[in-house]
Amino acid sequence: MSIQIQNVTKRFGNFYALDNINLTINPGELVALLGPSGSGKTTLLRVIAGLEAPDSGRVFFDSEDATDKHVQEREVGFVFQHYALFRHMSVFENVAFGLRVKPKKERLSEAEIQKKVHGLLNLVQLDWLGDRYPHQLSGGQRQRIGLARALAIEPKVLLLDEPFGALDAKVRKDLRRWLRRLHDEIQLTSVFVTHDQEEALEVADRVVVFNQGKIEQIGVPDEVYDHPATPFVYGFLGHANRFESRIEGETSWIGHAKIDTPEHVGLSGVKATAYIRPHDMEIAATAAHAAVTAKLEHIVKLGPNVRLELADISNGQLVQMEMPRECFDELNIVNGDVLNLTPRRAKVFVEEPASK
Repeated sequence: MSIQIQNVTKRFGNFYALDNINLTINPGELVALLGPSGSGKTTLLRVIAGLEAPDSGRVFFDSEDATDKHVQEREVGFVFQHYALFRHMSVFENVAFGLRVKPKKERLSEAEIQKKVHGLLNLVQLDWLGDRYPHQLSGGQRQRIGLARALAIEPKVLLLDEPFGALDAKVRKDLRRWLRRLHDEIQLTSVFVTHDQEEALEVADRVVVFNQGKIEQIGVPDEVYDHPATPFVYGFLGHANRFESRIEGETSWIGHAKIDTPEHVGLSGVKATAYIRPHDMEIAATAAHAAVTAKLEHIVKLGPNVRLELADISNGQLVQMEMPRECFDELNIVNGDVLNLTPRRAKVFVEEPASK
């Protein structure tokens, strides 16, 4: 099933949670709504589910207008961050709940319910826990049971609101890989909300980046990471160093370093801001070719990689640089050393003037 969001706006008082949102989600696609708290991603998920009504705009499922349909009529499965399992019910009964409360004419026989629930528990690899209760499960197991319960009603769309947010880092990584494999198997149109950039980039077919109630960029993970459309997207998707820059034709200067910026052809003498990821910084031979000269203040060894934290000599601004550990070992540098840094790659934005 496809989902079309057309010109959707949602306000809470004077606050625009969603500001004229347009988005199409293709059948069988797994889409991540990514952004900081308060950016509008969860509000959009709730509008899709029917838990919130838009102030204006329409929501379509397979070209059928669902805007005024009640949540039960939309045939969506919803997985919450905090599991929302019934504590007094066994795992089996939690998964069976949606099947048992269907109208009598639509309800399956007890034998059919038993077969379907065991099939779903096998799907999420937890059939052996059917007789246990939620308090006897780990966080990761509870979330998989929540997903099985959502799938029991055979939804046309699966919606997940920060599904792994309450879990520790290792379990979260394991579950998102599992979710990706499960989605590839069942091919159900799915939308999940997250503020975790790594999670969105690893799991989703496409990423929708939200900021202040608006969509900043839509694209496949590699596109939004490697070719961010706005300064916000660049800064939100991973760490980024920021430097003043000036544009001269198809070349931009960052300190004494120059990079090709053909996208700015026709501009000259324009001030801009350059964004450089820590792993795109390298050490220059001399200050004459450097974007910045900085003093090394802190060395952080992160397994196979090393992060250097430096202070710009001219203004004290923090500069971060990352490199493989073997490269760091060859350099023989220590805290207090002054290094000349230059970019391998940068993205230069002409900052838009603030709107009045």
